[in-house]
Amino acid sequence: MSPQAKLIAGLGLLLGLSGCSITQNVQPVADNDIERICVEHNPDVLMDGFEPAVCELIEEQGLYTEVYQGERPVGCSHYLEYTANWRWDMAMYLSYADLKVFDQDGLEGRATYDARNGGGRMDKFGPTRSKIEPLVEELFAGADAKSED
Repeated sequence: MSPQAKLIAGLGLLLGLSGCSITQNVQPVADNDIERICVEHNPDVLMDGFEPAVCELIEEQGLYTEVYQGERPVGCSHYLEYTANWRWDMAMYLSYADLKVFDQDGLEGRATYDARNGGGRMDKFGPTRSKIEPLVEELFAGADAKSED
């Protein structure tokens, strides 16, 4: 193979792999005076275990969670809205998740996992919880833990 052919093949491979990405973005919640996060149930998320996993991970950060449908509970200063989608590629995998935390002034923090362009990457497979755990930890890293009375 000529040096030019090797260069072209290498560039082609590099360009092909550059389109295979999984991104994670977190804008942590700045408010460190949170005791409870109200989680709005999303009936469009069809994976039964996603919402309980999100609540467990938030609680592992020392915060209480309360799931609600319809109107937000009275006294709920912070609430979380989420969406998540899965795709099939030899097996089901989490392709996208977006967690948004709001307070009375609007968006307070956000965490996004995006594997929609992760076509050739094998690390897109695996338990959903392992994909969102680092996001939730970073999202609530500045929140105070609940007190044990």
